[in-house]
Amino acid sequence: MGRLAYLDNAATTMRKPIAVRRAVKKAFRKCGSPGRGGHHPSENASEILFSCRMLASELFHVDSPSRIVFTSNATHALNIAINSIIKTERLAERGKDGRVLISGYEHNSVLRPLMARKSEGIETVPVMAPLFEPEVFLHKLEQEMDRGAGAVVCTHVSNVFGYILPIERISEMCHRRGIPLIIDASQSAGCLDIDMRNLKAARFVCMPGHKGLLGPQGTGILICGSDEAAAFMAGGTGADSLSPEMPDYLPERLEAGTPNVPGIAGLAEGIRYILKRGTGDILEHERSITGKIIEGLDMMPRVIKYHGRRFFCQTGVLSVSFRNGDCEEAAQFLAGKGICVRAGMHCAPLAHKCVGTLATGTLRISPSPFTKPWEAERILKALREWLREN
Repeated sequence: MGRLAYLDNAATTMRKPIAVRRAVKKAFRKCGSPGRGGHHPSENASEILFSCRMLASELFHVDSPSRIVFTSNATHALNIAINSIIKTERLAERGKDGRVLISGYEHNSVLRPLMARKSEGIETVPVMAPLFEPEVFLHKLEQEMDRGAGAVVCTHVSNVFGYILPIERISEMCHRRGIPLIIDASQSAGCLDIDMRNLKAARFVCMPGHKGLLGPQGTGILICGSDEAAAFMAGGTGADSLSPEMPDYLPERLEAGTPNVPGIAGLAEGIRYILKRGTGDILEHERSITGKIIEGLDMMPRVIKYHGRRFFCQTGVLSVSFRNGDCEEAAQFLAGKGICVRAGMHCAPLAHKCVGTLATGTLRISPSPFTKPWEAERILKALREWLREN
């Protein structure tokens, strides 16, 4: 089988900077519980958390590290954000109705928490627009805003198609109307510039640590753009122990229980790597790998490629489907050749409904900052073989 060609980085980045692994291992040896003692192991852990908050603040241009809240993943962060903003009484306080607008490219980690609030009078309205047509999406979104909206929840990048939505312009539209915005940055953090100074409507920005930020699984970040954050869980924080209620300040208000110190140690090193290399260089590298794959697929007429004419509104993520061929079978064949991709719905049925792939799903190819050109060549060779046999 030879070397593993790992092209499933939209799910999780498997290859990390060596400093990430070293930091995790060191934290296991050196760290206790942060804020739970004056001894060196506790202080080591506290220092790691503060360092990671500072690095994240620098990467995302956040004015205070206290606004960086650690979560277990992006889904955890999104649930906190939605629980804080999307409540009937909160929307009523703003004089807004219960309509929540979302893009037609949302992951189930957005759709399901919103649908769970249907009984509370919350109406979720997907704004369905064609792939790689940001101007069409903005026009439709503005029309829906003018009909009334209590909030907007929007992905920055489609996890299925790598489609970059114009999040800064969406934020401007929300800001002019006083509509709170929640951003799912699961596929953009680490490869696109996210500048909180340019996202004035963003109450929360949510992201995992294990994808583009190159950290371990079980880590995530919630950026709080406002003080509206409501505690999703309650418990010990290592501070204000005499109070029966959660602290009223960030980040402790949202960080009940012992944090994942080894994971956060690794996450800090992943962010440090991104700061040093630069999101622009990472994006260019991933697009370059994908471009090579697209060129090769152009010679395979049975392959349907979902990509923009230009890369300005697409990351390195590429989805394909097949004429007279099954995506799941293709992915299984590739797996047998030591090539890792993902096939199916990718937990985003709305995206497939938008594009017309709901019946078939797609096979998704997603490089990372560490993907090599030989991996692109290998998947092309394997797909040619599969197409000959099927």
